[in-house]
Amino acid sequence: QVQLVESGGGLVQAGDSLTLSCVASGRTFSNYNMAWFRQAAGKEREFVAAITRSSGYRNYVDFVKGRFTISRDNAKDTVYLRMKNLKPEDTAVYYCAADRGIYSAAAPTSTSATTYDYWGQGTQVTVSS
Repeated sequence: QVQLVESGGGLVQAGDSLTLSCVASGRTFSNYNMAWFRQAAGKEREFVAAITRSSGYRNYVDFVKGRFTISRDNAKDTVYLRMKNLKPEDTAVYYCAADRGIYSAAAPTSTSATTYDYWGQGTQVTVSS
């Protein structure tokens, strides 16, 4: 079992920055690819960003490229999501997730929520206009 606890959400204004953190416990953190998903009210959960075990590969959904940065610190068992130039449409509950799967070199991370094995409880991000 891996326990994931997110933090760092809050209420911000459009154009502001925010950094989310997700601390893992229970198993060896570096054995997992990590990702951030988000779910807005009334919508399905969607992929935001993922990072491989050694941070050698990062993947982003198009609408956050250039604004969001995923990173991890394996010594601290923590994955981060740095968000800048936030927009009202970024308002959602943000979840971190851990994936023990092994993928091809062409696509080292999964963007599908169904492949992730462990999830945090989520942290709310609200962006006002």
